[in-house]
Amino acid sequence: ASLADWLALARAYEAAALAADVATPIPLIWGTDAVHGHNNLVGATIFPHNIGLGAAADEALVQAIGTATARAIRASGIGWAFAPTLAVVQDARWGRTYESFSDDPALVARLGAAAVRGLQGTLGADDSVLACAKHYIGDGGTDGGRDQGINRASADQLAAVHGAGYVSALAAGVQTVMASFNSWQQTDAAGSLVHDHGKLHGSHFLLTEVLKQHWGFDGLVVSDWNGVGQVTGCSNSRCAAALNAGIDMVMVPELWREFIADTIALVDAGEVPMARIDDAVRRILRVKLRAGLFEQASSQGRWAGRADALAARALARRAVRQSLVLLKNNAGVLPLARPQAGQRLLVVGKSADSLQNQTGGWTLTWQGTGNANRDFPNGDSVLAGLRQALGEHRVAFSETAEGVDLADVDAVIAVLGETPYAEGAGDIPPPGTLHHSSHHPEDLAVLQRVAGRGVPVVTLLLTGRPLLCNDLINRSDAVVVGWLPGSEGAGVADLLLRDPAGRVAHDYSGRLPFAWPTTVEAQEAGPATTQPPFPRGFGLRCGDTTPLGLLDERRPAVTDAAPTELVLFDRVAQPGASLRVGSLDGHWHEADLGDDLNAVIALPAAEPAIQVSTVQLHTQQDARQVRWVGPARLLIACNPQARLDALAHAALVFDLQLTQAPQAAVTLAMVSEGGNTGALDLTPLLHRLPLHQVRTLKLPLALFAAQGVDLSRVLTPFSLATTGALTLSLARIRIVADAARDADALTGADLPPVPR
Repeated sequence: ASLADWLALARAYEAAALAADVATPIPLIWGTDAVHGHNNLVGATIFPHNIGLGAAADEALVQAIGTATARAIRASGIGWAFAPTLAVVQDARWGRTYESFSDDPALVARLGAAAVRGLQGTLGADDSVLACAKHYIGDGGTDGGRDQGINRASADQLAAVHGAGYVSALAAGVQTVMASFNSWQQTDAAGSLVHDHGKLHGSHFLLTEVLKQHWGFDGLVVSDWNGVGQVTGCSNSRCAAALNAGIDMVMVPELWREFIADTIALVDAGEVPMARIDDAVRRILRVKLRAGLFEQASSQGRWAGRADALAARALARRAVRQSLVLLKNNAGVLPLARPQAGQRLLVVGKSADSLQNQTGGWTLTWQGTGNANRDFPNGDSVLAGLRQALGEHRVAFSETAEGVDLADVDAVIAVLGETPYAEGAGDIPPPGTLHHSSHHPEDLAVLQRVAGRGVPVVTLLLTGRPLLCNDLINRSDAVVVGWLPGSEGAGVADLLLRDPAGRVAHDYSGRLPFAWPTTVEAQEAGPATTQPPFPRGFGLRCGDTTPLGLLDERRPAVTDAAPTELVLFDRVAQPGASLRVGSLDGHWHEADLGDDLNAVIALPAAEPAIQVSTVQLHTQQDARQVRWVGPARLLIACNPQARLDALAHAALVFDLQLTQAPQAAVTLAMVSEGGNTGALDLTPLLHRLPLHQVRTLKLPLALFAAQGVDLSRVLTPFSLATTGALTLSLARIRIVADAARDADALTGADLPPVPR
């Protein structure tokens, strides 16, 4: 959508609110996840994610970014930013690690307060938006880094570590706080359970007694996306426990009509006191009054609709320069001299010319996937930044480095790292580790093609968290951690290269905001300042000459443990798998659904037989709704083929919600190499399932193997097909070891085989 489209929608919402039939019309506030710039709007400057700003550790810089972001938000007519995140991450396997400034509570407190000051400025001014301290409290301390998991900590630990950012944000005047999805199990000093507080959305102690009464917060507490529905005994539309605990404004994006009716019923029944409603209303009105919304709507003011308000490229470029951390610089390779006549730089790696990988999650799409360079009209990739500095003829590029000739190459720059993810999809569930090559073997393959060939190799790591990547470090003469730098790739070039006169134009000033692990034990030890050789606070300057020796490259033993689960689809198709739709007769081409969770795909275009969109079964946008009106199939393809025989007594497990019963036969098939197919008839089972209820189905793999499927060479582990009308939603499709032994596993009597 264009800037004009955003502004028009904001004004339409505001007009609708003021047209309500009440004596005093109440102005509206609209919040958006602007977590590293106004990252939902095409053309806006994208700043480094918080982990990079933590490396810069510059309060003035963070405040300036907050001010620039507020200006861009107001240009689109919005007046509330769901930022800053104040998590103090204890396990970098959490998929939201990059949203945290550091694992140091003091640094999170300093930078979090600066972000609040920058976003809010002078409340009511044209360049001010409401800030939101999130996610209260302890989201960065869950066991194993599991998103929305359990934080086991004493009250003192919760306050000292995870509360530090909130104390400083409240002191900076933050007006809103967002409750967290996580739970808190309070322990004593020895780690024994004292009290299970459950989900934070239902904790009166933390939301009211601590936040509002002890800390004196008089603004509003907003729930996270359908967070009230996770409280025991609640649904997304009905939750007396969350309201009574202290939630003032409820984020219920789908069932808001039902929520209004159910809440009125709860008040009428005396389950929610009217005094609690009055308190919530007072808090919301207080925030709106302080924000000046009764005098001027968010869509008004001098920045409304101005494209120049979206641009802060020089500031973002400076932020990139300050955030880069130099881990290794053997023989003083960096900064690189500019190539002389007849020489050039060779740039390799999947992320060199990918603004998607460079900006990461929460960028244009929720997970940051499905984006192309053309979606960033005001941004430059790292490759583009280098070519701007040196000229295109001086910079060659090969993504994979296959067959490259290094004869006339001065140096190789490898741009490697993670691919985009956000909450949920970005988690590395235990016993998984941060060992990068286990997740992205293509990066090691690229370095093996260029290392040890007489040409210096500089590796730039684009990552949302510290990585266990000794193999990459050993094959590089210099290593720079670029984090997720945003849209200004030229800021990277500023530090990699000397200026035209051969001088050091910009030195490295970034320092690790998290200790960088070089062993699995270091990864699992949690925050520490003494992990050699890269403790928190480490970072070289260009003049540092101490060489780094070889690091231990042994793969973590835990990665070789017997697998217990293979996830195929969780919000998006997982690595090695693709979610696709296809015809039953080959009359139209099979299509990959991709990772854009906002897309609605209907195929074939001329006369759709199947439509797929994103919905919620458990958490935000975690499921795909599939609507058949004709012959088609939804499938998951694996490349390379999957070894399902490695999981003993396994079952195909998925969550399903039926919306429309089938009007024709429905089959679920599995296909192995050679075209060996096993198909089960789901029709009787689906007719027995109640509508609109989420059920977990477990289909033993033995049922497919009995029909000739080779479980050691599976190409298509999931293929759901029908010829008539059917609507259902699917979430978390996976293969789970021992699930075939569960009491609720289906049997051959439930799922008759389809004759071949």
